[in-house]
Amino acid sequence: MRRTDQPDETKAQPLPAERLSPEARRQVRRAAFLRPSNLLVVAIGGIFFALTLTWWSIPLTLVTYAVLVFLAARNALFLDSVLERRESRLRMQPAATKPRDDVSPERRARWLPRGPTRQKVEAALEIRQRTTVAIQESDDVVQAILYDAIPKLDEVAERLVDVAHTREKVAGAIQDLETRPGAAHSEAWDTDLAELENELRAADAEISNTFEKLLTLRARVVRVSVESGGATQEAAAKLNADLDEMNLRLDALRSTMSPPGPTDH
Repeated sequence: MRRTDQPDETKAQPLPAERLSPEARRQVRRAAFLRPSNLLVVAIGGIFFALTLTWWSIPLTLVTYAVLVFLAARNALFLDSVLERRESRLRMQPAATKPRDDVSPERRARWLPRGPTRQKVEAALEIRQRTTVAIQESDDVVQAILYDAIPKLDEVAERLVDVAHTREKVAGAIQDLETRPGAAHSEAWDTDLAELENELRAADAEISNTFEKLLTLRARVVRVSVESGGATQEAAAKLNADLDEMNLRLDALRSTMSPPGPTDH
């Protein structure tokens, strides 16, 4: 009887944080860092310092914040809440938005013909990889703030390679038009050639632009990792916004550059 009255500890025990997957641990840490009640402590500490200029309020605020984050990351209810939201998002995520696991962008880039386009794309992918590593090797605070940056970088890589492959198809179609024996230079022929050349220039410009932005982005990630406070939050928000813009531009170009088919003009 005594044994029956004891609580069933195995049923109530949450999954320890140490037994979570790396991805789940990052999700929990990020949620703990960005928990509204924890951020409120930082805000109150910042306001108190601004009003009183008492230097000891800064380390006190940071220590209190760190303790709250530590406790939140090991709180059973908080863990369950975060993991349930994560599983719900994964179940609701459309298949089209899930990362590809069949062929990497780096491997697809090696299928491009040798030349300036392939060199530029491979260089951009290398910078993207180094940027991802820089984020992963940052401290927990920076990883939490830049949590969304890594999947966005993956999307940039996928779309950049898609644009590059379509660019090569457009270049091949232009060559076919220009070298076709006995091709009649009709108005329709001129129109097709002009449209293809415009698409080619747009693709070249966007590939170069993406390369330059990724190069700048890596330097900004390094800067975020050494900054602190509100400057870090602001820089991270700007960085994520720029990644969103890069993905939108590449996606828009990819959708307008449908692979050319045979022309009969």
